[in-house]
Amino acid sequence: MNTLLSVYILITGLILGSFYHVVGIRLPVKVPFLIDRSQCPHCQTKLQPIDLIPLFSYLLTKGACRHCCTKISFSYPMVEVITGVLFLFSYIVYGWTPAFLGACLLISLSIIVAVSDLRYMLIPDRLLIWFAALFVIYRLIHPLRPWYSSINGAVISLLLIALIIILSKGGMGAGDMKLLSVLGILLGTQHVLLTFFIAVFIGTITSLIMVSLKRSGRKDPVPFGPSIVSAATIVYFYGENLVVLYLSSF
Repeated sequence: MNTLLSVYILITGLILGSFYHVVGIRLPVKVPFLIDRSQCPHCQTKLQPIDLIPLFSYLLTKGACRHCCTKISFSYPMVEVITGVLFLFSYIVYGWTPAFLGACLLISLSIIVAVSDLRYMLIPDRLLIWFAALFVIYRLIHPLRPWYSSINGAVISLLLIALIIILSKGGMGAGDMKLLSVLGILLGTQHVLLTFFIAVFIGTITSLIMVSLKRSGRKDPVPFGPSIVSAATIVYFYGENLVVLYLSSF
């Protein structure tokens, strides 16, 4: 493993993580994120380059705005670090290969979906359309075996969630359905179904934890998107081993 390249990938992940956080916050509410400069959400002061260095700026200012001293959400450095670490992990696992590119595309989608769904309970269609196109291009260059597994994965996962939505009368959202279908393009039939079942497990555990933390016991809606993308990331890296483990249990 090239140490210099590893550092470069980690830094790139930190920078992209900062950008993905902005996209996740602005895209659902249709605020431009490519041309508008970042600003403090409290005092509306335009941020300077020193304020925009991933992770370093947060540590330098001790997690507060330099202008109004209001505390900055910990989600900013957390998203940056998670993205950087996952990019680096992908390189360690796959090296400089097409699988590394696929992992980075999946991580990029996952981070934006998690930020958006946790903040607004919404997964923007524009985001899914862009990544659907990227996944299609990626699978045309680096197809699954068999190649039609991508098509089957997208269609079957779409129909599966649609059926669940109908039977549960809205127990899941259309955004979750479209997200899983887009992931089916990248993961293929077998792995996208595995993703769904792991996502249900993660979502159930998350819901139980959220209920236990509320004294009233009232169950508030919990976004399912982060569970789906977390499961998809696990399956992308460990799907083959999980499938073998499952089949060997019979």
